[in-house]
Amino acid sequence: MSITICGAPGCWGVEDINNPHNPPWQKVLAEAKLAGYKAIELGPYGYLPIDVPLVSKELEKNDLAIVAGTIFQDLLDPENLSKVLSYVDDICKLITDDKLPKLPTYEGQKFPAPYMTVMDWFHDERDITAGHYNKAPRLSEEQWKIFIANIIAVCERANKWGVRPVIHPHAGGYIEFADEIEKIVRDIPYEIAGLCLDLCEHELQI
Repeated sequence: MSITICGAPGCWGVEDINNPHNPPWQKVLAEAKLAGYKAIELGPYGYLPIDVPLVSKELEKNDLAIVAGTIFQDLLDPENLSKVLSYVDDICKLITDDKLPKLPTYEGQKFPAPYMTVMDWFHDERDITAGHYNKAPRLSEEQWKIFIANIIAVCERANKWGVRPVIHPHAGGYIEFADEIEKIVRDIPYEIAGLCLDLCEHELQI
């Protein structure tokens, strides 16, 4: 079995595009190369520009490919969905462009890179209880239905581009704990989306 070690701008503390302390994206790519990574995730929408020639040039300079695009948005609010779907289109258009360097596909690999990592954004009431299974509020049944419908819409949009979406449980969002992950697996078929697990973070949350 072959494993390609990849990174993400989150390793440099990049989560909020509006954080004035984010390092320049070109620096992140250069340091990813020095760290030995072979590919990198895009990070939050807009961190790496939606500009094929510019991004391709920097990737080639640093011997990197794109392993995944990233949706890290409020997935609960229905009024936010149209904006999120437009982000999916922008990201998928970028990462599927033939001009970008590609990761190899290995024997037995069912879904080729790049992928679409789908994460629920932080919610105040969950931020303060992150990692505390017994204290964190849960969504009502009706809220959960809306949540699932929004996530499926995002994943199906990525699928239309030929990009495999993978749902990433994340502290501070509404997919954090074991019971929520189990419900995601129950309610979203494998044909629509897979999972992307951060094993260290997942150990903290169970």
